[in-house]
Amino acid sequence: MTDSTSSALAYLEYCRARIDRELSETIQQTAVSPRLQEAMRYSTLGGGKRIRPALCLAAARAVGGQEAGALAPACALELIHAYSLVHDDLPAMDDDDLRRGRPTTHIAFDEATAILAGDALQTLAFSLLADAPALTNSQRVCMISCLARAAGLQGMVGGQAIDLESVGQALTIEQLETMHRHKTGALIEAAVQLGAYTAPGVSEAQLGAMTEYASALGLAFQVQDDLLDIEGATEVIGKRQGSDAAKAKPTYPALLGVDGARARLASLLQQSKQALAEFGPEADPLRAMADYVVSRDH
Repeated sequence: MTDSTSSALAYLEYCRARIDRELSETIQQTAVSPRLQEAMRYSTLGGGKRIRPALCLAAARAVGGQEAGALAPACALELIHAYSLVHDDLPAMDDDDLRRGRPTTHIAFDEATAILAGDALQTLAFSLLADAPALTNSQRVCMISCLARAAGLQGMVGGQAIDLESVGQALTIEQLETMHRHKTGALIEAAVQLGAYTAPGVSEAQLGAMTEYASALGLAFQVQDDLLDIEGATEVIGKRQGSDAAKAKPTYPALLGVDGARARLASLLQQSKQALAEFGPEADPLRAMADYVVSRDH
């Protein structure tokens, strides 16, 4: 394990503790149905690396923002991510029965409860941003708009639609990356943008560099996911090994071969780090996160 990876793991653990505490309190205070609350907690707090919230907190640090102001957007990002996983796993979507080493939400509860839990997590994310006491009104509006674009038809939902339409299809590398820039990359870009928005003096150049970093990182995240799908063990990656191949989904290894996918991964890592060239040590958590994303085993 490299020093950078160790640093990233330590930072992720720090972020996980902060975010999980906030999420637990938020869900406990807001859910009116005990069963719905249980499903929301199961979906959100049952594991996960917290990469998106960590990127948000790290981006705030990199541009001189306050961590207190980044907590609400960081939690909102994780709520959107959790909702997307619940809905992606449904029988009408990817039809998965294992997530993070546990039965998926619709298996552990039932399909209707899983749909409602996803709906509740999504709307709770925007409620958190709208009511965040550490943010100004202009910051709240800016963040809500950013997250809505990243999570909706111009981002994650649009990418998922392309994914479903592409099963069994032969895509070009350009088409594959368009899909993943929306499905996976949009929320990762939003993570650093929301963190950067916590600093009133953030410049357009800083925001552009952060977005460029996250754009490359989002694709790198997906390349590594695709490699883990064919090389990882089910008990380690937390989902069925080979599930993408079994569903004839378009992937980087299927299109480029394993060696080609690894080369693309290395290139994307270099791009993400180069985007941070004008930042000093304050962006080291972001650099460490990039190293972690391409070397993780789950």
